[in-house]
Amino acid sequence: MNNSDYVSIAKQDTERWKKKINTRSSMIKRMAKRAQEKVNSFIPEKIHHVVTESIKKMVQITLFGSEYLTKTDPEDNMDLEAREKLIKQKINAYKKTAALEGAGTGAGGIILGMADFPLLLSIKMKLLFEIGAQYGHDIKRYEERMFILHVFQLAFSSDEKRLDQLSIIENWEQYKNELDDLDWRQFQQEYRDYIDFAKLLQLVPGIGAFVGAYANYSLLEYLGDTAIQAYRLRYFNQ
Repeated sequence: MNNSDYVSIAKQDTERWKKKINTRSSMIKRMAKRAQEKVNSFIPEKIHHVVTESIKKMVQITLFGSEYLTKTDPEDNMDLEAREKLIKQKINAYKKTAALEGAGTGAGGIILGMADFPLLLSIKMKLLFEIGAQYGHDIKRYEERMFILHVFQLAFSSDEKRLDQLSIIENWEQYKNELDDLDWRQFQQEYRDYIDFAKLLQLVPGIGAFVGAYANYSLLEYLGDTAIQAYRLRYFNQ
């Protein structure tokens, strides 16, 4: 398939994906989100602050580490189809890694189950760095690391916040010149709320390993697809 045909098909696929993004979540998911917001309202502010700072530091450390573990020289002479073929291979490899990690921590009970959070976060960030580099972006640059965080938020946010992130990504060339620090409180609450149910089931004896493997595999698959679509939007705009 020549590149123009592939790009045309990719554009159609991305338009379908955007329509799904603009579709409200199911009633069950919306009810779960409201319940989680209610629970969050009862948590003391000091706890929110500690959790926010912990996740902020965790993400910053992960971003710093991933920068030096990832091939950062952008590929200049590859067409979109060749790039995405390699990216999908990487996503499949990361899905398997995340599934093994989830099965191992899920089988270990509550203590190891709690260790899954930072480990899985590290795997997700590493994947996003790999994808960004494969699309030809210099991930050593500050604005590229910020773009990665916005892709992460696009994948793991509620309906309203997801639409905000989509708007930022669609208008990235303009937005990157006005970058501010992230709202880390919102970042951690949206992410926690998104994955809480699966992660809680992972702590249940007897089914933790299966749930951990399936949940992590699915989360990496979803993140990988979201990242492809986000980087495609930049590619099409360029």
